[in-house]
Amino acid sequence: MGGAATVATGIGGYAVLRGADSGVSWAQGQLSSRHWPGRSVAWRLARPDPARVPSPRVVVALHGRGGNADDAFDGLRLHEQVERLGIAVASVDGGERYWHPRKTDDTGAMVIEDLLPELWRHGIPAGPIGLIGWSMGGYGALWLGARYGPAVVGAVAAMSAALWTSPGASAAGAFDNREDFLAHDVFALTTELARMPVSLACGTSDPFITANRALAARLGHAATTFDDGGHDDSYWRPHGIRALQWCAAGLAR
Repeated sequence: MGGAATVATGIGGYAVLRGADSGVSWAQGQLSSRHWPGRSVAWRLARPDPARVPSPRVVVALHGRGGNADDAFDGLRLHEQVERLGIAVASVDGGERYWHPRKTDDTGAMVIEDLLPELWRHGIPAGPIGLIGWSMGGYGALWLGARYGPAVVGAVAAMSAALWTSPGASAAGAFDNREDFLAHDVFALTTELARMPVSLACGTSDPFITANRALAARLGHAATTFDDGGHDDSYWRPHGIRALQWCAAGLAR
């Protein structure tokens, strides 16, 4: 977990790990949520050394389908930018629920209503957060930005967002049914997304490139990067670094 680390004093019963050589402090734990009942949900936080940055803004990273809270760090290596940018990065397990309200759960609400209070207990200040997501998480970042607005979400960076322009085109399991798709279609929420900074990136060999370009056409203010690459970590890792830097700059304004 980010190089040499030692266990420090626990906060709220959770382990707090400090990377002695990296300038990064780590925390991790499990949360329970009424929005995803019957589960113990893992979360992770990488933040700058509190002695240097006592109250950093946070960017929450939303993983893709089949992933978990580890992907932001073990896959995209976002913690390697924390000290340089002076910003914290948090992540949480979301299963394959696509970060929006479903019949039995709402992992997106879990992020805002359960994860954020956990982060506050670890010295992260209340205030607008950044959201980074890729694939399923890219869709989730856009949905949560539109749902909660700029008072809660200060910047959204979506990479290879899992977007579809019609219910019949969506992946199996992404939505409960046609009505669920229509109720949570980000193409219908461009007015809400126009109230906050949005960044879209997608590889030109990615199966979601057409839908991402279609959303960009409706979001004239969005920063866009459509360049070589596919739907994998080799694309998301470098673009994740840029997205994190972009969010950090937006939250500093």
